Amino acid sequence: MKLKGKSRIQIGLLLLPGLLIFCIFTVYPIIRLFWMSFFKWDFGSFLNQEFIGLSNYRSVLTDPYFQTSFVNTIVYTLVTVPAQMILGLLVAILINSITRFKIGFRVAYYLPVITSWVIASLVFKYVFNTEGLLNYFLTGVIHVTGANIHWLDSRWGGMTIAMLLGIWKGIGWNMVVFLAALQAVPQELYESASLDGAGAFQKFRYVTLPGIRGTVLFALVMLTIGGFNVYTSTKLITDGKPGHATEVVLTWMYYKAFSTGKFGYSAALSFIIAFILGILAVLEFRLMQNKEQS
Repeated sequence: MKLKGKSRIQIGLLLLPGLLIFCIFTVYPIIRLFWMSFFKWDFGSFLNQEFIGLSNYRSVLTDPYFQTSFVNTIVYTLVTVPAQMILGLLVAILINSITRFKIGFRVAYYLPVITSWVIASLVFKYVFNTEGLLNYFLTGVIHVTGANIHWLDSRWGGMTIAMLLGIWKGIGWNMVVFLAALQAVPQELYESASLDGAGAFQKFRYVTLPGIRGTVLFALVMLTIGGFNVYTSTKLITDGKPGHATEVVLTWMYYKAFSTGKFGYSAALSFIIAFILGILAVLEFRLMQNKEQS
């Protein structure tokens, strides 16, 4: 018992520095941010904040610019998450089925993942800018059009370019995750399915998908959170233009906090998004559980 008591003390002492850092830099900021969301907190009220209750939350929910940014974020997530998962799974299946050059293909598809978001965003902006590389190719090389196309000067034009970048960046991550899951599916199941006369599609539906269901759920939840956390690409490619039409929730939160000084508004916005993400995660878990039971 004395040795067990000593072990517990030693374990507690080893965990203490990490717990202190976690509480100071994670728990306390979250509590402080939640407290801030109930106050009028701006550039002029750092020393004397006025308690305004749920006014910041009402301001967020009734703000048409927030509604625009929220719709943009939802569309971004609905487009990029399924596309990344489908293309990543397809690439994983193809790589898993070959016997040569597996490592080379894995490295090639994973390179976009480790590429800096800043560099990739600036490259995409250069390519799709009005005076960019793509317009030069279309007008000056193959002469498809006589005038430059304004790819980034409209709401859905700019959002489409950001979504293309998000999909391109995410395929490699999904490929690695799904490839690991595919290699864990017992080969005996495929052999039994072949003996029963199952084709390639039937094997995929009745053997592969049930075998990687947990990985699909993990990828779905992580990518949904990532979709709502999109910031760098939209900030660098469009910067909210034209007229805040291409804002997403994080870029709008940053603008309200550091350009207009509405820190209470931004704090309320952050907890609204966290609440929505929590609901989506619960719904996704329940959806996958219902499918497993059925």
